[in-house]
Amino acid sequence: MDSIDAIPAPAACAVAEAPAKTVAKAGQKTILTLSTLAFTLMFAVWLMFGVLGIPIRKEFGLTEVQFGWLTAIAILNGSIWRLTFGLWTDRFGGRKVLTVLVALTAIPSFLVAYASSLSQLMIYAFLVGMAGNAFSIGIAWNSVWFPRHQQGFALGVFGAGNVGASVTKFIGPALITLVPAAGLLGGQIPGGWRFVPFLYGILCIVMAAAIWTLCPAQDHTPGAGRSLRELLRPLKQMRVWRFSLYYVVVFGAYVALSVWLPKYYVDVFKMPLQQAALLTALFIFPASLLRPLGGWLADKFGARRIMYWVFGSMLVALIGLSAPNGHIVLYVPEKIAAGGQMETMRFVMGPWLFTFLVFIVGCGMGIGKAAVYKYIPEYFPKDVGAVGGLVGLLGALGGFFLPPLFAYAMQATGIPQTTFIILFLVTAVSLLWLHFVVQRLLREATPHLQNRFEMAK
Repeated sequence: MDSIDAIPAPAACAVAEAPAKTVAKAGQKTILTLSTLAFTLMFAVWLMFGVLGIPIRKEFGLTEVQFGWLTAIAILNGSIWRLTFGLWTDRFGGRKVLTVLVALTAIPSFLVAYASSLSQLMIYAFLVGMAGNAFSIGIAWNSVWFPRHQQGFALGVFGAGNVGASVTKFIGPALITLVPAAGLLGGQIPGGWRFVPFLYGILCIVMAAAIWTLCPAQDHTPGAGRSLRELLRPLKQMRVWRFSLYYVVVFGAYVALSVWLPKYYVDVFKMPLQQAALLTALFIFPASLLRPLGGWLADKFGARRIMYWVFGSMLVALIGLSAPNGHIVLYVPEKIAAGGQMETMRFVMGPWLFTFLVFIVGCGMGIGKAAVYKYIPEYFPKDVGAVGGLVGLLGALGGFFLPPLFAYAMQATGIPQTTFIILFLVTAVSLLWLHFVVQRLLREATPHLQNRFEMAK
């Protein structure tokens, strides 16, 4: 059974605020700024195959399913270690853990640039996917540097680094065109699509040096001295797994669409890659940049109320996106009896209406991602690394499983809109679970009002 989201006890709130009262304020802005920039870069590296996969598919002759697995394999490795990185951050401090991760990510990024076969690409894509775990580090790191009443906004600002998914959408097609396929300096610097991961490798080295040099050396380690069993104990609570499902909807689906939409625009609307990438950015921007707004709204109105609006607005947009192109047939008995006639109406989702509805979905995801993570320091103030790591892990795993699921559904039905039918079903289940918990909360809070539908004035 799912435990009720009762208001945290004052003692728990005091525990959450106590560390913030003892920290030096000077390091807050530096940590938030550099961790956000690093996360933006790492997110760009993590999801670069959303755009690079198009020329890679052409060069290596990939099938639909092979393309789906190439984009998903990086997401997998950026998901499965999130709990581990969250625990390491609580134990060793975000400065050390993030520096190491960013520096090591440079290695597979360089390797992707020189891959010569599909098997090599799959291996290097898996390794470069480690970049996705930067999220757990930043969430745990920033949460201990900000007081409770600022955590929603601070974590929202950090999470806006999701906009890194659009970096490759903007610079990728231009760099692929501008840098000759033969490369630069006699081929020592690769060209074409290979220049993008090479550039990211250089930026990773620069960013790692900046984090280590500029961030406060005296870090906060709330998990130091605690046993692994104690750190993992909160994961037994059902609400942690419910938050994880919410995060599948607002983050896992965001990751999946970020890598899937360029292909969707190219295949369904017959657009060139550059235009497809730019329109995909119209989804990525609100899904990323609205995260600080989502954190502020969750601070002001509460995460639960915000999640109702998020899931509701997404479901409305997904209904339209789920409708396949075709003809709606209306049988008119009088006409059929007279001459076998029937009325038909053609329905075709144009690219601009499609982009508008995807934009609405992106707005919901951007606000919802911050609202979900507002829950965590609220209810688990001493275990943000573990709980945030698991929620991030399971949410990101949704981003791993969804692209292959989209590919198999498309292959089985021939209907591209099955992508959004799948997302509609997952979102609907999340909303129903949220509503079920809220109703139980209200019943337990007011048992004397049960079954009294009409109250006397």
